[in-house]
Amino acid sequence: MSSEKKKGLYPKIEPYAEELVPVGDGHQIYVERCGNKKGIPVVFLHGGPGGGCKSEHRQFFNPKKYHIFLLDQRGSGRSTPYGSVVANTTNHLIKDLELIRKLYSVNKFVLFAGSWGVTLALAYAEAFPTSVSGMIFRGSFLARRKDVDWFFGNGANRFLPAQWDRFISSLNMEDISNISDFLYDAIMSGDQERMEAAARAWEIWSGSVVMFSIDGIGSGESHNVNMKSAIVKAKIEFHYAKHGYFMKENQLIEDIDKLPKVSCKIVHGSRDLTCLPESAWLLHKSIPNSSINFLRSAGHLSSEKDMIYGLIEASDEMAAELFSR
Repeated sequence: MSSEKKKGLYPKIEPYAEELVPVGDGHQIYVERCGNKKGIPVVFLHGGPGGGCKSEHRQFFNPKKYHIFLLDQRGSGRSTPYGSVVANTTNHLIKDLELIRKLYSVNKFVLFAGSWGVTLALAYAEAFPTSVSGMIFRGSFLARRKDVDWFFGNGANRFLPAQWDRFISSLNMEDISNISDFLYDAIMSGDQERMEAAARAWEIWSGSVVMFSIDGIGSGESHNVNMKSAIVKAKIEFHYAKHGYFMKENQLIEDIDKLPKVSCKIVHGSRDLTCLPESAWLLHKSIPNSSINFLRSAGHLSSEKDMIYGLIEASDEMAAELFSR
């Protein structure tokens, strides 16, 4: 695509419906719908785990061609109870998505997913292949042990040594061989001081990694930490990491043949320090109907200019393919 034809986000759009959907176990999932009710159903799967959807996420889709669903996963965003990890596993999220598809009489969803959302999208598509009409992935996270270790002294620290040293120092640990477990124990301790210290340290370090492509050094120093949000996100994130994302090691790749034979568009920033480009390449090689677009100047975030271009291009191409059938 030539530079003069690159497209930014679609204009702002408001949902025509917002609901809290009971999914069992005391959980209610926030679901909003916008766009064309007769258009192609697409669901935005946010990252984290523990993130949430934002209004600008609606703008990745042509509202004349797509029926757009945004939902906040269990414990996240506007879903209730906020921050709960009870009955909150990958399998629960998969079943929630299928329940929502049936509730709104959707035949098949296009899965538009980023980061952890890609993990969930793959797991859902492998479990319910007939419920999926297409897949668009950004910043693919495969939830393997080595993908987690990358954050904790086996990769990202080599690119951000000063930030890593500050992170380690802030934890005041004697033994740094298992930082993930240390943070999990602190976040789950119920001790407000420990929880805040761990959440702040993690927010600054993980923010440095995520922001690497934007400021070049991922300083993370100017973080104004919303403590309530930081604790909740860290709680859910470490709950999933502690339990191996409730999947077998390398499950998503081992079960890749269960995916539906539909169009799959993989978009990945070459400067993504959060989810490495090699993961996206592995997915591309493993999925026969996939295409891949490496964006040389982009990193992990969906809000980066070149990433927006790449995702809009993929979204428009998917709409054209599905409308032509």
